[in-house]
Amino acid sequence: MTVEEIFAILEERYGAKREAQDKWGVTAVISASYLHNAVQFLKEESGIKFEMLVDIAGIDYLTYPNHEGPRFAVAYAFKSISKPVSRIRLKVLVSEEDLKVPTISDLYANANWYEREVFDQFGIVFKGHPDLRRLLNHVEFVGHPLRKDYPAQKRQWLSTNDYLLPQLEQRLEELGYKVVQRSKEVETNDNEFLEGSIKE
Repeated sequence: MTVEEIFAILEERYGAKREAQDKWGVTAVISASYLHNAVQFLKEESGIKFEMLVDIAGIDYLTYPNHEGPRFAVAYAFKSISKPVSRIRLKVLVSEEDLKVPTISDLYANANWYEREVFDQFGIVFKGHPDLRRLLNHVEFVGHPLRKDYPAQKRQWLSTNDYLLPQLEQRLEELGYKVVQRSKEVETNDNEFLEGSIKE
């Protein structure tokens, strides 16, 4: 299937429009309401098979020259390993009043981390994400540092650690391990630690 045929299907089925500003001609702008279905089509359609999600990137157009339309966007880059049309991008425009986009983490496992990064840096919420927490900034961080209006010299207060042991223990148990607590004598700072040997 050619890139022209792919874009024709995206337009007919999902209302996507080719982005004129993309000099490589591989970007389609699509509504958030159609995103999940369109991504599923790109991944699973036998003639296309974009098996790899390369990246999810947030965009803030606040200082972009002559920009008209919503302030934010989320861009998705896909790659096909097995088909002639090797790359395509989808872009969803996101307004400040409704910072929500559906998750695609059920379709691509690595979207889990990419979406958390965009949430952390831009404040865009991915509906249906299984664990939407900050990824790069600490739990007390206020604001979103990749927004164009974020004060770059602002200092952030940190008074506590992000307690990650419950998630670690849950993951280990899902993999079939038994979590064993250390004795009270070796605990520090009232935290629980995994024993040096993890027993099945």
